[in-house]
Amino acid sequence: MPAPKKSLGQHWLFDSRSLGAVCDAAQLLPEDVVLEIGPGLGPLTAELAQRVKQVVAVEFDEDLAKDLPNRVGASNVTVINSDIKKFDLSSLPDNYKVVANIPYYITSAIVRLLIESPTPPRSITLLVQKEVAQRIAAKPGDMSILAVSAQFYAEPQLGQIVLANKFDPPPKVDSQVITLQMRSKPLFADVQPKDFLKVVKAGFSEKRKTLRNSLSGGLQLQKADAEELLKAAKIDPGVRAEQLSLKDWHKIVVAIPQKL
Repeated sequence: MPAPKKSLGQHWLFDSRSLGAVCDAAQLLPEDVVLEIGPGLGPLTAELAQRVKQVVAVEFDEDLAKDLPNRVGASNVTVINSDIKKFDLSSLPDNYKVVANIPYYITSAIVRLLIESPTPPRSITLLVQKEVAQRIAAKPGDMSILAVSAQFYAEPQLGQIVLANKFDPPPKVDSQVITLQMRSKPLFADVQPKDFLKVVKAGFSEKRKTLRNSLSGGLQLQKADAEELLKAAKIDPGVRAEQLSLKDWHKIVVAIPQKL
């Protein structure tokens, strides 16, 4: 068995119950086409191949990609040796699903890549660091820019926790399954995603400061103007970004004067 590469965040998972839990959370159908990111040695790939019409497995590691077809031995698996950031998601059919056990260090980048794609999946089911899964699914009071961005595009649902000792080698933390069900229609039809996310990014630009100060810096406004904006949106200027709901962010966006 190839040794996992620490530089790529590789941890092998062979526990059948955990693999089954990932697939169950994705609510797979026999006609589904699934994109798997970072299949590694292929235990999840093999499980997916038994459940769906086709698996497109994108593997960055050239050696693993070369060996994967022989390891899995399924005719409905297509292996592509590529960086997922360079893979053409538009080559996949409509309503494809993503199922993957991904390295912790690229979780945020992969989530953003998928949800903001012009050709997004129908759903995304990932096994990630437990803390990150819970951060994505957070509620107002503990929000982050990742949580707001993800929930703008999708509805998160937390699944099974997978203990570190189920992996080889064991990571330092436990993992958890999270599913992002992409919204069938925009959450807020009257705002453009880029405008919404620009304001959110500005609000989190100085997380330790009040929203008045972070929006002032992030949107290049005078503090008095930022305060007036928040009052117009009926948001307390003294709150911090992590306290806001998506509806609160929407109120701020629609209250912004057109000239901004």
